[in-house]
Amino acid sequence: MLRLGSMQDKSPQPSQPLFALPAHRVLQLSGPDAAKFAQAQFMSDVAGLADGQWHWSGWLTPKGRVVALFALLRLEEGLFWLLLPDADAGALAEQLRRFVFRSKLKIEPLADARVHGRLGPAEQAGGNRLARLADGGVELDMGGDGGRRALYVALDPGSSPGPNADAAAAWTLADLQHGLPRLAWGTPQWTPQQLSLERLDAFTVRKGCYPGQEIVARTHFLGKAKRRLVLLEGGAALSIGDPVSADDAPAGELVSSVPVPGGGRTALAVVQATDAAPGYAVRGSPVRTGELLGGLAR
Repeated sequence: MLRLGSMQDKSPQPSQPLFALPAHRVLQLSGPDAAKFAQAQFMSDVAGLADGQWHWSGWLTPKGRVVALFALLRLEEGLFWLLLPDADAGALAEQLRRFVFRSKLKIEPLADARVHGRLGPAEQAGGNRLARLADGGVELDMGGDGGRRALYVALDPGSSPGPNADAAAAWTLADLQHGLPRLAWGTPQWTPQQLSLERLDAFTVRKGCYPGQEIVARTHFLGKAKRRLVLLEGGAALSIGDPVSADDAPAGELVSSVPVPGGGRTALAVVQATDAAPGYAVRGSPVRTGELLGGLAR
């Protein structure tokens, strides 16, 4: 197991308790050609990342559909981590390896990595600057306009905190409120613009080719996307894939959903873009439209 250097002599001692984020996985890209490979494959401008920085990125199908959305960390020259909120790290690694060819590169899931969250401020990281910790892991600032959050990747499985379903749901709720869709693995369906990922600065149309770039650039330069992301709130059991109507006409479907304290659910939906403010319903039940929060772009 690769062990990283540290910025501090000890791991942070948070004032708020840590909790496990078991759906998160880490995929490592390492080798002399890691940066070149990431720049050619991923939808963000990887060349703009300096050592110790991170930003949102993703990998697309040739038709511009999002296979995986992730935080891309550049720890040092020739070493990147993909922090995957929902994707199958092993399956994604197998898919990416098909494009390595003769590149000097290794792609491997970090099986011992554990991802934790904390609903409080990061102690060492800030903005897009990550912090390297003494145990070999990292700290990320995941805060936005909805409040402060910190995320930790630990490489010592024995140090994992216990599960906390309420805290993990609160983390997912914050993701959705900030417009970070939690996508079901294995069903690439949406383009970056349909998911409104420009809000997260998660893709670029200014660099050279990458899978799906032609579709993304065409949408950008020839007109606005016909679909967009909206936040919906309701007491109904909002489930991924549920149809959404606007003023009784078909409008789209739910892509993410999470329960909220006190009952009900909050969801993200991809719907027909409109300048009006239609009345949305899910499976015939009226829902409220929430305001997407900013501040999560990196």
